[in-house]
Amino acid sequence: MRRYEDIKMEPGETCIAQRYLTKPYLIDGLKFDLRIYVLVFGVEPLRVFMFKEGLARFATDNYIAPGKENLDNMFMHLTNYAINKNSDAFVEGNFERDGHKRSLSMIL
Repeated sequence: MRRYEDIKMEPGETCIAQRYLTKPYLIDGLKFDLRIYVLVFGVEPLRVFMFKEGLARFATDNYIAPGKENLDNMFMHLTNYAINKNSDAFVEGNFERDGHKRSLSMIL
C-alpha cells in the first residue's frame, strides 16, 4: 500500500506505518541505517549504558529518488540485511569501507 487511505483494517488489527524520506542522507551513494546498542540497567533512577561500537547497514544499489521505474527495487530503498544479502552486489560485512555492514567507528 502506498497511501493511508488504502489501509483497510478490522477492529483489533495492528499494523506498522512509516513515512518514506525522499531525500535521505547517503554514504557512498547508498541508503543506510545505524544501529546503536544500549542496555537499560535501571529505570528509577534511569541508568543507560551505551555500547562503544555500533553497526551501519547499507542498501546494495545506489540510491535514485523513487519513481515508477525503481519503486520496487528493494536493493535500493531498503537496508535490511535479510534482503540485501541476496543482491549480486552484496559485499559480506567485514566492517571495512566497502562492506554492506560496517562498524559505526568506520562510518564516523
